[in-house]
Amino acid sequence: MFHYTVETNQSIEDTISSLEKSLKEESFGVLWHFDIRETLQSKGFEFDQPYHVLEVCNPKEAQRVLSENQMVGYFLPCKIVVYQDKETTKIGMPRPTSLIEMVNDDSLKEFAKDIEDRLMECMDRSV
Repeated sequence: MFHYTVETNQSIEDTISSLEKSLKEESFGVLWHFDIRETLQSKGFEFDQPYHVLEVCNPKEAQRVLSENQMVGYFLPCKIVVYQDKETTKIGMPRPTSLIEMVNDDSLKEFAKDIEDRLMECMDRSV
């Protein structure tokens, strides 16, 4: 599958707070928090669904992978979305192992798997 998505009954705000805490425990920081609903509404577009994009990065890992192959920078930082789907809050991301396939560099597959596993654990702990 291209993505990994988990569900929770927590509010968007509580989910984001819990996710940020879990990410910090794995040395990932949130570089940017994009509230799509707020941005679209401020531009005059109707969008009533809460939808947040968090761009996250572990600087040590980013330096390591970029030293191996600079094309990986096309995928950095990692994106995690938090949004409302009916009465459920969802946390999702594109799988790093799926994205790394596009670079066609077998030496990076283990790296992508490690990052993916760590981000999935953060998401799982946040529900």
